[in-house]
Amino acid sequence: MKHITIIIYGKVQGVSFRAATKAIANQLSITGLIKNEKDGYVYIEAEGDKFSLDFLVDWCKTGPDRAIVEKVEVTEGELKNYLNFEVVKRHSI
Repeated sequence: MKHITIIIYGKVQGVSFRAATKAIANQLSITGLIKNEKDGYVYIEAEGDKFSLDFLVDWCKTGPDRAIVEKVEVTEGELKNYLNFEVVKRHSI
């Protein structure tokens, strides 16, 4: 198990990025969270095996049909042992 943070920049809000990512994460048994940030990017914390996380990162480079992804940043971190993959509805403060 591994923990990564993914930040996606571009036209990634208002294009069903969170819902589509949740569906992919659930199919891959990835746990964590996804949320839109005030500055217009999407923030993901994801935990799973290397293969599943690599697949998720590759998917994030394109995203759903209406998304225009300009940049994806990935960093590794400590496991937080999420139980599921959650879409967070509110912006961070």
